[in-house]
Amino acid sequence: MKWELVGIAFITLLGALLHFTFELSGGLAPVGVFSAVNESVWEHFKLGFWPAVLYGIIESGFIRKQTSNFLIAKATGIYLIPITIGVIFYSYTAIIGEEFLIIDVLSFVIAVAVGQLVSYKILTSRKFPAWLNGFGLGMVILLAIAYGIFTFYPPQLPLFQGHLSGGYGIIE
Repeated sequence: MKWELVGIAFITLLGALLHFTFELSGGLAPVGVFSAVNESVWEHFKLGFWPAVLYGIIESGFIRKQTSNFLIAKATGIYLIPITIGVIFYSYTAIIGEEFLIIDVLSFVIAVAVGQLVSYKILTSRKFPAWLNGFGLGMVILLAIAYGIFTFYPPQLPLFQGHLSGGYGIIE
């Protein structure tokens, strides 16, 4: 449990820093793969993804051998972060009709906590079928590829549209 709680702080803090790294880099394209390049909901999903992947790599060196469900637990937690952010964001903006920074920040923290706590539950559950770990790793790799591709070639959908610029992705 302590690893997952430390993970909440690590992912939240690193994700907050990644919000600004693209702009601070002067708009370097490789930095954009890991950072938010605009104020779209999709770009904010990356702020939880990359820190969670990094923390999972760090954590695996310490606890992976203590569980048989490590990869599927981490993959589930990683997928729950953007799902939770999306549900909270679209729910509250549909009800209120506008965005509030404090709710967006809190939704990020809540999403990271949900991801880490569900990950913990899976880590401490009975042994899952071994193939689920391979599936989990594949799903994380697929999401990493999607973040990379959609940074440069996002679909012209509201999820990918920057709320401030009205543009899409890094190449506008």
